[in-house]
Amino acid sequence: MSQPQNPPVRVLIVDDDPLVRSGLRTMLGGVADLEIVGEAADGGEVPGAVAETAPDVVLMDIRMPGTNGLVATERLRADKPGIEVIVLTTLDSDDHVLRALRAGAGGFLLKHTPPAEIVAAIRRVAAGDPILSPSVIRQLINHVTDETETAESARQRMASAALDGLSHRERQVAYAIGEGKTNAAIAKELYMSLPTVKAHVTRLLGKLGLNNRVQIALLAHDAGQHRPKS
Repeated sequence: MSQPQNPPVRVLIVDDDPLVRSGLRTMLGGVADLEIVGEAADGGEVPGAVAETAPDVVLMDIRMPGTNGLVATERLRADKPGIEVIVLTTLDSDDHVLRALRAGAGGFLLKHTPPAEIVAAIRRVAAGDPILSPSVIRQLINHVTDETETAESARQRMASAALDGLSHRERQVAYAIGEGKTNAAIAKELYMSLPTVKAHVTRLLGKLGLNNRVQIALLAHDAGQHRPKS
């Protein structure tokens, strides 16, 4: 007897450019395990569109003339934390991607990302595996600098205090995540089993009050400390 198939991932597209929305709908509409359930042209339309379409993942543009994607992401993640968000950006010109990730977005896509990678990213985020790589983290840290030195210092103190409340092993895992390492790479480097690493990640999310590993990585970056040795 054949195994029951999982329902398709429900996707809401939010972008003020009708050509972008049309292109994404055309590109993703033929993928069997994805379903485009709706569109919105502005961040202010997101709450209504979400209520109407019940998406699993929202593709969120950053720059929109009304309510921008940053505000919309913050509001959506606060109100509906079970809905994942992938921000759409042109990294070199959008200097607030980090704010979206801090708000709980599961990752980001450049608008010229190849179709197959966009599909893979949606699947990964829907499965609770945020898009995170060493190159992505380095680019975000290098390109996003919209905060004052005072704000950065305050955030560093808060991040350091949060990490100080962790065990030695948990801090090691947190900093490894901040370096963009996968669970498998962390297990190999820290001589842990993969289930143990996953358990540590789950505990980190609970202890730190975070909802994905992107936010763990950002917290580790904010703390600005070297990873503790074994």
